[in-house]
Amino acid sequence: MMTLWQGLCHLPTSWHQLIGKFCGKVLLILAKKRKKIAERNLEVCFPDHSNEEHAKLLHDNFLYLGRSFIETGIAWFWANKRIQDQIDYEILGMDLLTTHNQDNGNLIIFKHSQHLELDARIFAMNAELYGVSRSHNSPLMNAIQDKGRLTSIKGTADKNNPRKFMKWLKAGKNVLYAVDQDYGWSHSAKLKFFNQDAATIMTTRKIIDATNSNLLFINSYYQDNKLILKLELIEHDGLDASALAQKINDLIEDKILQHPAEYLWMHRRFKSTLGKNFYK
Repeated sequence: MMTLWQGLCHLPTSWHQLIGKFCGKVLLILAKKRKKIAERNLEVCFPDHSNEEHAKLLHDNFLYLGRSFIETGIAWFWANKRIQDQIDYEILGMDLLTTHNQDNGNLIIFKHSQHLELDARIFAMNAELYGVSRSHNSPLMNAIQDKGRLTSIKGTADKNNPRKFMKWLKAGKNVLYAVDQDYGWSHSAKLKFFNQDAATIMTTRKIIDATNSNLLFINSYYQDNKLILKLELIEHDGLDASALAQKINDLIEDKILQHPAEYLWMHRRFKSTLGKNFYK
């Protein structure tokens, strides 16, 4: 399977979009559990959409899911030079990593786009980067994932090992950190996301206070088939943990709304508030 995956990823880039579409259409038929989760999320986050609009967004979302099969392979298997030569991308706001309190580390919030692995690889090719991640349930896949990510990222820390990534921040490093999934009620509070109650990570305030790091957001999206990564500062002065977490939820929601088909809707974002049966 790995050989087939690598082989497909090393085909000419002109084939990749067709392969991605094919995979997406197959997954739309076969990945019934993922489809159900995405359907429920879209229904609750876009209550004013018609059935036709929901169906169109779901279809497009699965095409991006299929495309991510190739994009993840590119991120994990390609050499830097090949990515530089063959992937059309642009990073905006890179100066923010060095011009704003440059002696401090940068905690960089990101959203779960379908192409996040490629986002991270490209970003890490252009900046010294560390990441906070969650271990995969499969030991084999976890090993493949770690090896792929460490192709360019300097190091990864499990989200349950904050001392490791906080040490990086105190040393002035750039650390990627995602807060837009449901990790249960430990370190979370009930806040709004798409006007729904959602278990939301509250640790951002504590991390930046303890490390004196800057707080940034990196958005990623496709524009005319060109991958755009855009950094911006998140102003947080005077915000307590709850207000800052809500501000980040609102920011992520705004970015998702600009390119909704590219988001990872297959995650059970509301399982702690609406219950796991909501997705059955």
